[in-house]
Amino acid sequence: MMINYEQFEKNAHSVRQSIARVCRSCGRDPSEVQLLAVTKSHPPEAIAFAARLGFAAIGENRVQEAAGKKSLVAANVRWELIGHLQSNKARLAVSLFDRIQSVDRIKLLNALDRFAGEEEKVLPVLLQVNTGEDPRKFGAATAGAASLLEAALHCPHIRVEGLMTIAPLDQDRSVALTAFERLRALRDELCGSFAVTLPELSMGMSGDMEEAIKAGSTCVRVGSALFGPR
Repeated sequence: MMINYEQFEKNAHSVRQSIARVCRSCGRDPSEVQLLAVTKSHPPEAIAFAARLGFAAIGENRVQEAAGKKSLVAANVRWELIGHLQSNKARLAVSLFDRIQSVDRIKLLNALDRFAGEEEKVLPVLLQVNTGEDPRKFGAATAGAASLLEAALHCPHIRVEGLMTIAPLDQDRSVALTAFERLRALRDELCGSFAVTLPELSMGMSGDMEEAIKAGSTCVRVGSALFGPR
């Protein structure tokens, strides 16, 4: 059942306080960390709540679900795709989303580039890398990230803004921290190798946000801590 707006407002305040606390503990400015409201599996009202409270962007996992919601709610927010994207849904994704965080293979890159070109726009993306080496998670292998970036840099209608990862689910919080630190190190390595800037590191969710921020996350993707259980 969807929570009311007042509860959402309280939850958002609590999450933002947590972000600020972690930032202070590791010498970071809280303004460096964007809170992405993940509205997947929640009704369209969740997007309206986020827009009303001033969230800059919302995250959705599935293209078809997002399409249905976008037709029902008029909200001044950026729409970001954070879930796995099949190549056969690339055209629709390009038309729906302002940024796609889950680009993990060259075939998908090429499809997105083609459809963005047809719409005469440049599509911002993040490259998803499975730095936690979890076979249950999507993402390019760490060793393949350079090839993926190289291909992206040759796509005229794609703008790579950074990297994204999803940490393995593990009771040991150091597992998530290791995955996040690997993504940051990979980003730094790629920036040096290709002489590019990749400012965004999208990593961390409700359960591992603290580790992500300590490792350098610039975007934490939070759903349940804001909107309650799905």
